[in-house]
Amino acid sequence: MQRVKDFWINSYNSDRIAFAFELISFIFTVGASLILAINAKNPNMMLVYPGFFIGSVTQVYASWRRGAAWIMLLTSYFACVNVFGFGVAAGWW
Repeated sequence: MQRVKDFWINSYNSDRIAFAFELISFIFTVGASLILAINAKNPNMMLVYPGFFIGSVTQVYASWRRGAAWIMLLTSYFACVNVFGFGVAAGWW
């Protein structure tokens, strides 16, 4: 249990700003996926995509701060796809 606690403390102490952005990312991503799961038969994607977008963008910034290149690349892709998905849900495309 101490190793798990030390892991979280080290993450917080290594870059507190990145840690805060990762927390925001976690909250918005979990919230969006919860909305999607609860309303799986007919989800309101106009709510889901913005949550995933905010989660992606905040994770991109946190990854940039931490120097995590592959995570930043992957979440940048997710951010772009969520913009496209929102546009489809809004009827723009």
